[in-house]
Formats: sequence, structure tokens, C-alpha cells
Amino acid sequence: MMTIAARVQKSLATRIVNGELKPGCRLDEQKLAAEFGVSRTPIREALRELGARGLIELVPHRGGIVAQISLDQLSDMLDAECEMEALCARLASQRMSAVERSALQECHVQAKGLTRDRDEARYLEINQIFHDMICDGAHNATLATMTRELRVRLAPFRQSQSVPRGRRFPQSYEEHARIVSGILAGDPDAACEAMRLHNARLSSGILGRLRAGAARAPALNSAGS
Repeated sequence: MMTIAARVQKSLATRIVNGELKPGCRLDEQKLAAEFGVSRTPIREALRELGARGLIELVPHRGGIVAQISLDQLSDMLDAECEMEALCARLASQRMSAVERSALQECHVQAKGLTRDRDEARYLEINQIFHDMICDGAHNATLATMTRELRVRLAPFRQSQSVPRGRRFPQSYEEHARIVSGILAGDPDAACEAMRLHNARLSSGILGRLRAGAARAPALNSAGS
């Protein structure tokens, strides 16, 4: 179950990604506490998380300012994360121990049941564990840390993707199956390419939706003027 701070953070992140909260918009702790009907403590925690993900710039004792992230910057970040995690999968196929491979397979089995039950919250938790296992399985602390940091920063954009819920998790599960197959078979090329294609599909969807939104914005502004 999500904490209050996590729910606030997810709500604000979605509004930032969707453009409801524009760059430069101030997020006031007191006003947010009133809006969500909570104390300022979970609001501060949510804002800290948004700051860590680069979605806002924190203002001491005041709140935060929605940051400007251009489509070019986002594209660069998505491309880097795609290649870095593909490298993690390649190395994991060569370096994972038998115990780590077994744990990865079990994690994937758990995800199958959650996909069937459409348990979104739990599936997202298992999905995070799945990707963390592959980062750890690369046995390169620098690469794992850098990949995780990018995944954390990009998480709000990934979670706001427009794929229909009924298809989103089955599609993710099918792609994970190809990644697991490559790793368990000790096939670095297959594991690397499966992870690259998985993340590339997600990245393409995110950028396509945001570019479409940016293209509509000038037309809407013109119509309203």
C-alpha cells in the first residue's frame, strides 16, 4: 500500500509530466497540505522525492518550483538509460550466480500472477525489484548506481504512459520474458537486445505523447487568444 507521501508525490509528478503544473510554477507546502487534506510532513517528503527526480527545484522552507525539462533533455536521458540497462542485462547474463538467476526467475513468475490479477501497485513493486536484480546481477557497482539513478528520475514519465491498462502489464511481462530467457541461457546478445527493445518501446511512447502534447499547446493558445 502506498504511503500518503507517495500518493502525493505520484499525483504531483503526473500533473508535472502532463503539463498541468507548468515550469516555474511554485508548489507551496501549506497550500498543498490544504489541497490534499494532510499535514505538511508528507508534503515535504513528496517534494523531496520530486526534487531528487529533478522534476522540481526545492526552495528551503517554502516548497518547490517546477523545473524545466526539455524534450531534447528527456530524449537524451531515455536514450542513456536504455543503453545502460541493456549493458546491465548483457553483463548479468555472464555474471549472475545460480542463486541470482533462480531469484530472477521466481520474481518473473510472481509478476505473471499479478499481470493476470491486474494488481497494478504490486506489479510496479515487482517490476522495480526485477530491474534492480538485473542491475545487481551485472556486478558493476558504478553502472548499477548510474542506471538506478536514471530510472528513478525517469519513473514519473514511464508511469504516465498512455498504453491501455489492460495491455500495459501483459506487454511488459512478455518483454521481460525475453530478457529472462536471454539471461538464463547465458546469451549476452539476446539479453542485451531484449532489454534495449523493452526500454526503447517505453521511451518512444513517452516522447511521442509529449511531442503530441507540445504540438497541440500552441494551437490551443492561438485559439484562446
